[in-house]
Amino acid sequence: MKNSTFHRFIKLAAFILFLFSFPAFAQQPSGTVVSPADSVAAPRKDSVLIVPNVLIDTIRYRFIGDGNFAKGNVNRSLMVLRAEVTFSGPVINIATNPRFTYGKQNGILAERDSYVDVFVDVFKKRKTYLFGLGALETSNLRKIDLRQMAGAGIGYRLIQNINNNLSLTNAILYESTDFQEKALVKTIRNSFRVKGKHSVLQDKIRFNHITFLQPALNDFSNLRWNTIMSIELPINKWVTLRTSFENSYESVVEATRRRNDSRITFGISVGNK
Repeated sequence: MKNSTFHRFIKLAAFILFLFSFPAFAQQPSGTVVSPADSVAAPRKDSVLIVPNVLIDTIRYRFIGDGNFAKGNVNRSLMVLRAEVTFSGPVINIATNPRFTYGKQNGILAERDSYVDVFVDVFKKRKTYLFGLGALETSNLRKIDLRQMAGAGIGYRLIQNINNNLSLTNAILYESTDFQEKALVKTIRNSFRVKGKHSVLQDKIRFNHITFLQPALNDFSNLRWNTIMSIELPINKWVTLRTSFENSYESVVEATRRRNDSRITFGISVGNK
């Protein structure tokens, strides 16, 4: 199972690499047009070399390291590594938000969770846009060997200005979860998302939040949600101090696992996003 999971992550990572390298080829001109032999004559309109539209014109990224540590009656260590990378163009956006979580409680492994995704947004610069997504996830915390998700949906930008961005999305997802002990669970979910970024005091303080609500369409008792909220204090253009709160809930879990988890972390982010 571990080899199968590894191979799936390798395939998705290779796909992401292909998408990121493709824009470089997309910007190459398709051919060279020879100008007329008479150097005095001006080139005709149809003989001028036309460079095709650029697929990707902006790259935004940042890398985040969060964690918390306690020593004494309870020895606790938690580390969360994240990345946010977005390739934007006039028509299409390609984004990925991988993360890795590792934590121990009194010397016993608690979290060793991995997540990687790819979002492809079409017409993202419009108020209403379309998107597709795919994701792979493993979780020692919830005893999930592999979770696979894929789907598509529609998004709507409710607010967009220099200080506030707020968007709503809704998608239909196919989900397959292979637990360590429970039987394989396959379902179709509706995934509703609220995502926002807000800044105050001339961008001296930022508040980011993202919430997913995901009921199964074939069984409404099968429900998942996830909320991440962070407060950030930019030090300069590249470096930001941050604290983050995360809460997640799953109604279908292993017999020894709790349905709800919460954590608070403190850290730093580096990047131009």
